[in-house]
Amino acid sequence: MLGAQLAQCSRTLASSSSARAASLHTSAVLQAVSTRTRKTQRTLKANVQRREELQRQAQQSRPHVVLGYKAGDEAKWQNSDLAKVLITEEDIRATPEPSVDPASGTVQVPPFLNYGIGEKEKEALFEVLPRLSQHGQIQARGPADPRAISGVYAQKGLEEQKKAAMLARMVDLRNANARGIAFENRRRIVAAFSEPENPTDTGRPEVQAALATMRIRNLWDHLSRCKRDIANRRSLRKLVHERAKILRYLKSVDEDRYDRILERLGLERGAVEGELVV
Repeated sequence: MLGAQLAQCSRTLASSSSARAASLHTSAVLQAVSTRTRKTQRTLKANVQRREELQRQAQQSRPHVVLGYKAGDEAKWQNSDLAKVLITEEDIRATPEPSVDPASGTVQVPPFLNYGIGEKEKEALFEVLPRLSQHGQIQARGPADPRAISGVYAQKGLEEQKKAAMLARMVDLRNANARGIAFENRRRIVAAFSEPENPTDTGRPEVQAALATMRIRNLWDHLSRCKRDIANRRSLRKLVHERAKILRYLKSVDEDRYDRILERLGLERGAVEGELVV
């Protein structure tokens, strides 16, 4: 009985001493590991902060992916050929309404016309056609007194001027909706960015890039007002990558044309090259 108790006491003392020694040894190791871990974590945190700062600086120095120029460099777009070609509703509203000039008796034709009316059509509608109609009506009356003919001629001239003024009000671009203005802008872009030998070359890469830039800027203006339009935001992302693809193809064909079209569109290389995050 006494021997069993002595053996149990010896085992208890041995276990407590080994546990104490183990605890002392483990705490020193754990403390060293904890110090090393904290140092590693501080290093990793500093590296992450440094990487984020570098990315932030790179984003600030990189041009805007959608607009194509750096912040505060709006003059690059304003001086581009595309900005001079495009017309907006503000430009249309700023023009005077069509009317008949009482001094000269001519019709003041608006500068922006609807339905794709160009310079040749404008001359035919507002200069040639009124005179032909005036002469035709005089000839239809048959021979008469020259003094009476002069009075009728002046009267018919006034009538044709009123008709021309009414037609000018009808074809004025201020009567068009957003689709009509977009149609006119597309027509102007095709004419401005095509070669003189082929003024309607819609398959030319410069024309395609200019049309894509016009659509991108229209979508950007819309999304600036309607920030929750997810569908058009997806369309904007698609158009940005489509424009970059067209310009990459043009760069592979002729880098001089690539540099010229970037300047004409008001874009920088960083806006169409590399990873594009919209």
